[in-house]
Amino acid sequence: MPRYKDVKLDGLILDLQIRPQPVKLSEVRLLEVKAVLSILSNKPTTLDFPNDQRIEIYLRNSAEAILTKWSDNHAPKETPGTLVINPMETIEYKEMIATRELAPNKVYIAEVFFPKYPELHARQKFMTAP
Repeated sequence: MPRYKDVKLDGLILDLQIRPQPVKLSEVRLLEVKAVLSILSNKPTTLDFPNDQRIEIYLRNSAEAILTKWSDNHAPKETPGTLVINPMETIEYKEMIATRELAPNKVYIAEVFFPKYPELHARQKFMTAP
């Protein structure tokens, strides 16, 4: 079971899925990024948030430079919230992020994380079609 510095997060797993694959920039202006938060623990976990933003998505180039931030086009509302994840439950976040900074035939990295809980993060490399 995953362990974190913040013990409240123990048992949580964040997975990342990107569609479509391969990314054909001539056909795709937006990339679908799906973050899936699962719990392996047998006790519920409560996460508190200062606003309505739960996840952040970065698109990075192969040198790790950030090209696009999802939050640049999504200003959070200052509405605090709480998320309760029950045992064996899965929570999905599906968001779209612009591909305008990407070039054909290159490797990129999609990264997703919870700004309030940065230990919960996932990364995935993907390639754009020639």
